[in-house]
Amino acid sequence: MRRFISGTVLIGMVCIGMTIAYNFAPFVAVMLAAPFARGNPTNAPDNNNDVMAADHMIVAALAKADKAAASNMFDANFMWTNSAGDTLEDFSTGKVPDYLPKPPLGDESGAQVSERTYGQVSAVQVASGKVHILRIWVMRPAGWRLLDYHEVTQRSGAAPPPGPTTNDCENPCKGVPYTPKNDAEKGILKSWGELETAVTNHDPQGWSPHFLDEFVLISSSGTDPVNKAGRLAQLSKPGIGPAPPQLAADPQVRFFHFGDSVVMIAQANPYSGKPAHISRVWVNRDGMWRMAFSYQTTIQSAVPIVPPKS
Repeated sequence: MRRFISGTVLIGMVCIGMTIAYNFAPFVAVMLAAPFARGNPTNAPDNNNDVMAADHMIVAALAKADKAAASNMFDANFMWTNSAGDTLEDFSTGKVPDYLPKPPLGDESGAQVSERTYGQVSAVQVASGKVHILRIWVMRPAGWRLLDYHEVTQRSGAAPPPGPTTNDCENPCKGVPYTPKNDAEKGILKSWGELETAVTNHDPQGWSPHFLDEFVLISSSGTDPVNKAGRLAQLSKPGIGPAPPQLAADPQVRFFHFGDSVVMIAQANPYSGKPAHISRVWVNRDGMWRMAFSYQTTIQSAVPIVPPKS
């Protein structure tokens, strides 16, 4: 081997370089895809041990319908939205009902789980087939508490016929029916209006800065999760509109503040059709509020919105 290298130094270096590149290609591909991966906890990009321990406990308690064990980990503002878009009000009013909803994935054995921590906010994402769950944990003086449990079941069949749309984006592009209470909420609403303006105008460059690299959109109206790269590809197609859903005035949007991380819970009203319940995590990076996740579940029990007559 030494004789070969000494006799053909240049060729040897090239071969070694090609071998290293070949062997590391899968590693590089995985690293590039990591922000969008939804793997097992051991392969997830963050994995806060304290959060994952609490999450394992809540999953076990819910699978066993152990109300006492589960309620000890609920935040005072805890809410649960199921795949039908129903948000259980008993939780959101600070009360624990006599029953616990049945988790769609049971003890979640075999499901893909990932976790990311943003300061005092943690997002645990679970996926099995078309079923997705977002659990948002927040740090309280007593430790990590579960603030939001959001289920999304994505469709497996063909998309329904499109309803009427509009290209006029007033809400949230130019304003929303909510008065921000502080600079963080002002910054979030400003970022949201700008990104939705970019969506309406099919402007990927204007859209991209408003999202973290690991961004993922999971909607019950879609068939698969859409990561940042996928959304950029969609917006790169020439055209304009349709305008995005509007922020509902009732129920009012709710913001839960944890320093540079904010949880946003809202209802989005489309131009036509049924509204959706939305859970989002916003993170302040380099002075701009950027979206990390968006889970959207159509409220099946809602009366469809009828667009105004032209």
